[in-house]
Amino acid sequence: MTNLSLVDALPLIIAVFVLAVIVSSITVGLQSRAKRRRGEPKPPPETLPGVGDDAEEPRDSARPDVDVVPLPGDEVETLQPGQVATEVPALDRPTEPTTRLARLRARLAQSNSGLGRGLLSLLSRETLDEETWEEIEDTLLLADVGVDPATELVETLRQRVRVLGTREPAEVKALLREELIKLVDPSLDRRLNVARKGTDPQVALVVGVNGTGKTTTVGKLARVLVAENLDVVLGAADTFRAAAADQLETWGSRVGVPTVRSDKDGADPASVAFDAVTAGISTDADVVLIDTAGRLQNKVGLMDELGKVKRIAERPLSEGHTIDEVLLVLDATTGQNGLQQAKVFAEVVDVTGIVLTKLDGTAKGGIVIAVQRALGVPVKLIGLGEGADDLAPFTAEGFVDALLD
Repeated sequence: MTNLSLVDALPLIIAVFVLAVIVSSITVGLQSRAKRRRGEPKPPPETLPGVGDDAEEPRDSARPDVDVVPLPGDEVETLQPGQVATEVPALDRPTEPTTRLARLRARLAQSNSGLGRGLLSLLSRETLDEETWEEIEDTLLLADVGVDPATELVETLRQRVRVLGTREPAEVKALLREELIKLVDPSLDRRLNVARKGTDPQVALVVGVNGTGKTTTVGKLARVLVAENLDVVLGAADTFRAAAADQLETWGSRVGVPTVRSDKDGADPASVAFDAVTAGISTDADVVLIDTAGRLQNKVGLMDELGKVKRIAERPLSEGHTIDEVLLVLDATTGQNGLQQAKVFAEVVDVTGIVLTKLDGTAKGGIVIAVQRALGVPVKLIGLGEGADDLAPFTAEGFVDALLD
């Protein structure tokens, strides 16, 4: 009887136990929810994050303030609300042309004095026989004076020395100086055409073969003009060499001169030249300097294109105005080869002036005489060195004095 009653009561006992568990769980949940409503902290997790574990942090949690401390030497600009910080680059102050000319004469005297010393030594001999005069002529030819000018100089010197009848160094030097100056021809107009023409700027086209230093020359020439208080615009029409426009822009930025360039490599150089002249007109610039691509004098297509650049660049100018300055950059170390280059360029674009670069790297200063005699145009500028201001106006007297110093 007892066993039967216990068996009958077992389902009831199980039901009561399950009910008690459910009630207990509900009670604990309600207590936990009440604690969270009162703001009581959530109990910490049983295990803390280990090294390398990601820590969960609410996105809206407070962040620590960070102070920005400038490093020593840094300049901190205080900005007003809405003001944008601007950085104004410091501009170079180019050397005055007269100052740089004196410095370049001294450098020229050091690099080309072999020609002057050789001639003075030969002319000061006690006896000037036929062999000595041949040595004098050979010295002139080795200096790239050219056959005709060398022969002319020797004949004139022979006659004057015979009349003079002396070997005094001072008298011989004065005689040689006078005849060399005649050969260099001081009567040639070496002034740069940089004067404005009414409402138009003066436009100068700079041409030459690869490797003569055209782009560098344009940059240095811009410095010469800025030193003379002229407003300049640069045109990067050398679109075949990827770094040419960047190089020219760097030169211009140093002295506050804008550069007109194309955004595309290999763009039409005539188009860039046109845009540069247009920009020069719109900004009332005094001079527009156009850097052209280096080209071989024996490539007909490239030379024809150079003529096109000149024609297109003249279109924005007022009626009757043309490009009056075409500067041919020659490497003085190329000697007679440079002379051949000059002749071809002169046929295409009517060269008005010569820029001789790297004159400090050769004892062949006679190329000045040869190229002027061949083209009938003057050497207007000479470059002596890699410095930013190592470009100066050329003068016949200064050049000869440097040779004989």
